Amino acid sequence: MINYETLFVMPPFGLRQSDKDDLYKQAVMELSRHHYEHCEAYKKLSKVLGLGRPLPVRLFKKYELLSIDKEKIVKTMTSSGTTGQAVSKIYLDRENSARQTKVLAKIVSDFTGKARMPMLIIDSTAVLKNRDMFSARGAGILGFSILGRDITYALDEKMNLNLQAIEDFCQKHTGEKILVFGFTFMIWEHFYLALKKRGISFSLNGVMIHGGGWKKLRDLSVDNETFKNEIRSAAGIDQVLNYYGMVEQTGSIFMECEYGHLHASIFSDISIRNPLDFSELPSGKGLIQCTSLLPTSYPGHVLLTEDEGELLGVDDCPCGRLGKYFKVHGRVKGAEIRGCSDTYERR
Repeated sequence: MINYETLFVMPPFGLRQSDKDDLYKQAVMELSRHHYEHCEAYKKLSKVLGLGRPLPVRLFKKYELLSIDKEKIVKTMTSSGTTGQAVSKIYLDRENSARQTKVLAKIVSDFTGKARMPMLIIDSTAVLKNRDMFSARGAGILGFSILGRDITYALDEKMNLNLQAIEDFCQKHTGEKILVFGFTFMIWEHFYLALKKRGISFSLNGVMIHGGGWKKLRDLSVDNETFKNEIRSAAGIDQVLNYYGMVEQTGSIFMECEYGHLHASIFSDISIRNPLDFSELPSGKGLIQCTSLLPTSYPGHVLLTEDEGELLGVDDCPCGRLGKYFKVHGRVKGAEIRGCSDTYERR
């Protein structure tokens, strides 16, 4: 199988795409054979689609896909979904869960530095109540929490702004660089708009990482630059970084660099597919295919998403990070809403 320890000591964006392609040709087939041997449903799908071919991400809502014995499951993660929607269930053993956590920390620290910063989470502790079955939102919060210290939640259990907690946090960490994390629309609705309504602003020295939930903001004509500018004005945060990821490939996220480009690390890759014949597109818009080297407890290593994206370049981003970089244009027409923020319902 894949030598993960070797990958862990490599820079997360230090491999040229030609070398990465050679690695992935072998690694993807190794993972495919592993899941073929250990997951009966994947074996049947492979006989129809072909070994190593991408699975439509929606299949995780329809089938129980796992490549381990059920007694080895230590965590079940569920995708976000509106009321009545089926949700994906992702089954993790101890090894796969630990690998996801380690890779997430390695990728994000390339952007934030290795030191753990005081952390403000724009959410409520209520989302973490069931530790045995994590929603995508809860999994995201817990995953990113390992990057911070003195973790403080900015919202109470009713999703209202907890100004006292925020003010105490700011006073305690005056002069320190802080890390702020949350899901895009929830930051906008429960943090930014709440501050604006009250005429309050903060001067937070640090970095904000956010992801998911762009559909509602696009409906409000709020794009990435508008989001960044408004957050800077309300909270004083200069470094606002978006990320792209999904619960079906937790850990191997795609982080946005200072030039606004989403980057594939050595642990994951993307391809853009023609939605008509699924051929690979070297340019232009198409369906995003995500490949991850992390999933061993379930066959989620090559997935065809329902998101539309565009490859921007390879090995030549001005930020200096190697590999592919791209942008996401949004959900394809007719696809279900599934972002953590988009599917949040106030109860």
